[in-house]
Amino acid sequence: MKKLRTIQTIADAGVVAVLRGDSAAEAVRMAELAVEGGIRIIEITMTVPRALEAIGELSKRYADSAEIVIGAGTVLDSETARAAILEGAEFVVGPSLHAETVVLCNRYRIPVMPGVMTIAEIQRALELGVDIVKLFPGNLYSPETIRTIHGPLPQANIMPTGGVTLDNMADWFKAGAVAVGIGSDLTREAVKTGNWQSVRTKAEQYVERFKQLK
Repeated sequence: MKKLRTIQTIADAGVVAVLRGDSAAEAVRMAELAVEGGIRIIEITMTVPRALEAIGELSKRYADSAEIVIGAGTVLDSETARAAILEGAEFVVGPSLHAETVVLCNRYRIPVMPGVMTIAEIQRALELGVDIVKLFPGNLYSPETIRTIHGPLPQANIMPTGGVTLDNMADWFKAGAVAVGIGSDLTREAVKTGNWQSVRTKAEQYVERFKQLK
């Protein structure tokens, strides 16, 4: 039941913060600000140095909150997925469809969202038991891509990631996205200028836009 609740929480929240940073401490700070801005789903990518430490710290910090969900991103293999799960990750995201990772996550009833680019990959993901696929890189597609995919595969739950902005987010949801992943647009100003409060401000804008769409 926990897996189903997590999937529903992701769909209800709509916006997933995809966080990359130069250190675990930086990723944790970004996550805190995103949560303060109202984003409930936090993905710490494994490209962050000592990412597992960040996942572990955030998982403990928000352990008493059913609404805040911490997951691991850029997971390339099942070994990394298992390590992240042991640190408290409640979902796993990959840049591509890696069957062994999907199998492991299913074994432990953890939602897994592999990156896909083709109908064949989406079909294979569904056959492996994936509940949400990540359309990645999203900036290579238009929102109409989701409508096209839903022609032969209306049962596919699709989350575009990469290239999603405040300006085009509505188009993605209108096309049928179950959620969207927000990465560089959320943190770009903070990384570039050191204005970390911009993460909170941008998070608030994304959450407000999603509420308007709902």
